[in-house]
Amino acid sequence: MVNLVALQKPLLHGLMKMAGVVPYTVEIEPGTVMNFWVPKETLNKTKKGEKPEIISKPKKPVVVLIHGFAAEGIVTWQFQVGALAKKYSVYVPDLLFFGGSTTDKPDRSPALQAECVSTGLRKLGVDTCKLVGFSYGGMVAFKMAEMYPELVRVMVVSGSILAMTCSVSDETMKRLGFESSSELLLPRTVKGLKALLSVAAYKKLYFPDRLHRDFLEVMFTNRKEREELLEALVIDTKDPNIPKFPQRIHLLWGENDQIFKQELAHNMKEQLGANATFEGIKKAGHLVHLERPCVYNRCLKRFLASLNDVGAQS
Repeated sequence: MVNLVALQKPLLHGLMKMAGVVPYTVEIEPGTVMNFWVPKETLNKTKKGEKPEIISKPKKPVVVLIHGFAAEGIVTWQFQVGALAKKYSVYVPDLLFFGGSTTDKPDRSPALQAECVSTGLRKLGVDTCKLVGFSYGGMVAFKMAEMYPELVRVMVVSGSILAMTCSVSDETMKRLGFESSSELLLPRTVKGLKALLSVAAYKKLYFPDRLHRDFLEVMFTNRKEREELLEALVIDTKDPNIPKFPQRIHLLWGENDQIFKQELAHNMKEQLGANATFEGIKKAGHLVHLERPCVYNRCLKRFLASLNDVGAQS
């Protein structure tokens, strides 16, 4: 029987190409490759079967969209790429063990993800960028901003935290009724996927069971490695050190987020200091960018436009 989710992938790929981005694989180092969706004008035209080459730096300010844990890059950001592509050079990486990105390194930390994304962007000709990170991708984005402040000039974070401590992880799983983050984020059954969607979305989503099964088959690959990513995410400390971020940081939140509640975002804003701002979106949960894409895009574009871009990549 045809997998309906797999069947939709070529359509999504076609829509992304119409928006001006195409897939490109970057060798970060021997044994580590990362897939990026990149502006097609930065690549040369090739004959069928030939791999294109990077021929130019991005000509517009760069926005990098970093996905969460339940789906790869363009599935997560399918409603944002086209909305941003007119004014920005949009890059969408697939983090390690998502969407064809792999490594033979044993390290599974957010720091390695941050290092690989940053190295890949530099190889693609990106000098500076604005990061947009969702959930797990937000934690990777925070790490990138901490490690590479000369690369990351601005951040927008949705449904994420600075670091997943044992206390935050335990409290969140207990409140949501799950034994572990793996049980929540790596469901194995239709029932488990429905439970994930029920806590991630503001409104009850109805899909036939077949679509749930197809989504599980296509999106939840590399389970062993992803379980290791979740294990490496949790740090054994009650109060992590808060880096002094020089970047502007905008927290763009679903007001009904049940995974990382709005109160947590307000507390994080206070911890981050004067460079941080908060904006809530009503009638939206953790999946705010998918549930209310028009409102989310309007808020995102308004914040980015307020930064008064100077130069192509500032």
